[in-house]
Amino acid sequence: MDAIQIYGGNCLFGQTKIQGSKNAVLPILAATLLIDGVCEIENCPDISDVRHMLRLLESLCCTVTREKQKVKIYTKQLSQCEMPQESVGVMRSSVMLLGALLARTGSVSMQYPGGCVIGSRPIDLHLQGLRRMGVVIEEKEDGFHAETTGLIGATHRLPFVSVGATENLVLAAVLADGETIIENAAREPEIGALCEFLTQAGADIEGAGTGRLRIKGVKRLHPVSYRVPPDRIVAGTYLATCLCSGGEIFLQDAPCLQLQTVIQAAQAMGAGIQESTEGLYIACKERRKALPGLETDSYPGFPTDLQSAFLAAMTLAKGKSTIRETIFENRFRIVPELQKMGADIQLQDNSVIIEGTDRLHGALLQAEELRGGAALVLAGTAAEGVTVVTNRHFIERGYEDICLDLQKLGARCKKVDYPVADT
Repeated sequence: MDAIQIYGGNCLFGQTKIQGSKNAVLPILAATLLIDGVCEIENCPDISDVRHMLRLLESLCCTVTREKQKVKIYTKQLSQCEMPQESVGVMRSSVMLLGALLARTGSVSMQYPGGCVIGSRPIDLHLQGLRRMGVVIEEKEDGFHAETTGLIGATHRLPFVSVGATENLVLAAVLADGETIIENAAREPEIGALCEFLTQAGADIEGAGTGRLRIKGVKRLHPVSYRVPPDRIVAGTYLATCLCSGGEIFLQDAPCLQLQTVIQAAQAMGAGIQESTEGLYIACKERRKALPGLETDSYPGFPTDLQSAFLAAMTLAKGKSTIRETIFENRFRIVPELQKMGADIQLQDNSVIIEGTDRLHGALLQAEELRGGAALVLAGTAAEGVTVVTNRHFIERGYEDICLDLQKLGARCKKVDYPVADT
């Protein structure tokens, strides 16, 4: 079984460079389907979710080449409109191909997407919005077929903020006939990156970064070269690792402006932080303070993707901390695993109460999803003794090489197969 082994208990010191953003690059890769020609995507992270997406594009008859962090996608031969079940079933973000494929080919058949255990993520908003844009959708038990003779602009008022639905509607709207308005749109920086990519390709989009997007459909888009911004969630994860283990680290290229609520939470816990155009410096020289009242929210609120990492840090803070999760109903799956390490955590519906302890001890842990798995690794860096986190493949969905990055920051960890062979 794939795993990560961590020898914990030492403070961190060093620096590492933040990779390209997973949540930005996936919709941008989907957006290349709208463009007849070759697009170059630079700073593209080499993570399993990206590899799955590139295989999906190849299954649709696109030509994909990769050289280190640069990916070239040639879509002129795009003809397939049925996505293979084996790829769709393992990756939730495959649904974002729907809007782009309908705009390009007018017909899509796909299985319902998978890849998520942290809560329900129904695609009803996606399908309802596309129906308003002239798409006929036939739903079946295991999937659906969508078809249109031409997308038309429409006004959408999302009943709640949804990153995925916002992205899909944007992708459908840029080549639609007429004007599309998206009210209560998600404001995450990754949507801003998607809009920036599409605008460079010739799309007419107003309001990126706000809760109201206005998109005037254009006849065609042209190929572009685009650099993916750094991953704010990876940066926040390593910031939280320093909160756990203590020390001084520098995160090169960390997107400081996108991390303001995270930085404020870390400062409230006693971290010293300096922001610069080069990145983020974090110093944790004393035991962290408890943080009562942390609550996740859509951007610019505290990101749910970093809730698990801060939960791990709070287990070692002095005093009582609380977290309320408002985005996903099953985001506290790591609580039993942290309790194996000696953490004092009480789970109450969609909240947890954490009584900080002086130390954690190493344990055999199991990752069940991406962000929770990464949080278990960073807890292991602070624990006494040896920690093994199994199901490394979950973590590799979003982190290029979490072991190498943490080694650069002074942590002792490595990839292993479990059971670990004697050496």
